[in-house]
Amino acid sequence: MSASTASGVLETFPLEARAFLLERLPTPWGWLAASLLSIGAIVVVFASIFAISTLLERKILARIQNRPGPNRVGPGGLLQPLADAIKTITKEDIVPRSADGLLHFLAPVVLVAGALLSFAVIPFGRHLVPVELEAGVLFFFAAAASSEVAVFMAGWASRNKYAMLAAMRALAQLISYELPLVLAVVPVVMLAGSLSTVEIVAAQAGWWGGILPQWHVFSPWGLGAFLVFMIAALAESNRSPFDLPEAESELIAGHLTEYSGFKYALFFMAEYLGMTALCCLAVTLFLGGWHAPSAFLEFVPSYLWFGAKLGVLIVVLMWIRGTVPRLRIDQLMRLSWKFLVPVALGTIVNAAFWHSSAEWGGAWPAVRWAAGVALLLGPPAWLARRLSAGLGPRVYRYAT
Repeated sequence: MSASTASGVLETFPLEARAFLLERLPTPWGWLAASLLSIGAIVVVFASIFAISTLLERKILARIQNRPGPNRVGPGGLLQPLADAIKTITKEDIVPRSADGLLHFLAPVVLVAGALLSFAVIPFGRHLVPVELEAGVLFFFAAAASSEVAVFMAGWASRNKYAMLAAMRALAQLISYELPLVLAVVPVVMLAGSLSTVEIVAAQAGWWGGILPQWHVFSPWGLGAFLVFMIAALAESNRSPFDLPEAESELIAGHLTEYSGFKYALFFMAEYLGMTALCCLAVTLFLGGWHAPSAFLEFVPSYLWFGAKLGVLIVVLMWIRGTVPRLRIDQLMRLSWKFLVPVALGTIVNAAFWHSSAEWGGAWPAVRWAAGVALLLGPPAWLARRLSAGLGPRVYRYAT
């Protein structure tokens, strides 16, 4: 079997496997079986990624903190996620007497359901799109927005002052960072001319000069929008340095204070699923989706390229958690409203300039790139200088 034939077989293997299963079912039940297969594949794949991510994150954090990390369960600690799953499932579910039982139960379910729904419109490969919607980007944000509702439900239903304070803090944070997150997506939609995630990936096909991929991140406006998107995504995921809703030293465990057992595990899983979903969207919008980084690497199945890009983004977020300290609430708000929102608006102007100057010929492309880079670096530098005015470096005094 030649290399190209083997590549084609691997590329279409998921579709062939799905067709093989559907052929053995009665035709009237085909649509239901196809939907259940897509749902089952998303649940199994991303539940596995969740288990691997928890182990990988603990290993990376341990390495950063110069300690061994989990190494007792299985060879090298590889079975630690299984042990954690058994522990959380078998733990007693304690519900406070004054809590609202229905909302206390529904909050983690709504959170996990919203996170899983957001995967439905992501094109994981050339032929791997669970649901192809013309307004896929809008659907993604609508599904992800349920996390705000679920977090507030958890805080309200717990009848605990720490949980309630954390829920209000989480709402303020999520709403503040939702705006730059959405604004960072606007230039992508403008230049792709579509809200469909499939068409956005198709718009990033090809290479500049036969070398540089035409991914959005490799343009001045795209790089700025990508950085804004990832910072806002960190805050939306409640991950360090934006983990104020679960700040243990201030709010015990935030909106999770009155949760235990399997419900606590669902919250934990939803956090990782939400982070993974936002990374999937970042790959789709800015990193070319399933496209290979070079023409001669296109023999590798497209879903493997998508997985590789997703893995790199997840590891970077884990590295940030281990190295960047937590912000104060005032710093967090100021970063969003006074820095990220104006910078995100600037990327829209930059994208409009990039689109309008696409036909420039002769020596003008160099001018176009120079102007794009100036629009990328100028406004953030001016804002950072203005916001840091009067905030000199901290001086430490030690007893002698």
